[in-house]
Amino acid sequence: MAKQCDICGKATVTGRQVSHAHNVTSRTWEPNLRTMKALVEGVAKRIRVCTRCLRSGKVVRPPARARFLAEADAKS
Repeated sequence: MAKQCDICGKATVTGRQVSHAHNVTSRTWEPNLRTMKALVEGVAKRIRVCTRCLRSGKVVRPPARARFLAEADAKS
């Protein structure tokens, strides 16, 4: 599975780390991903989202205990 945000597509970036003595090595910068449940096309799914998308409100969380509330209404 790629280290990529399912909302914005932010992914791993590669580059070079350069020390003070100009020793050059390869390195990677990875996005800060969080696995969470979100509403995708009206269905609650588990997706990987970067924290920038979480803070900006691009992710809609499913309502808490929606299944239990629906079962309680059906019994009433």
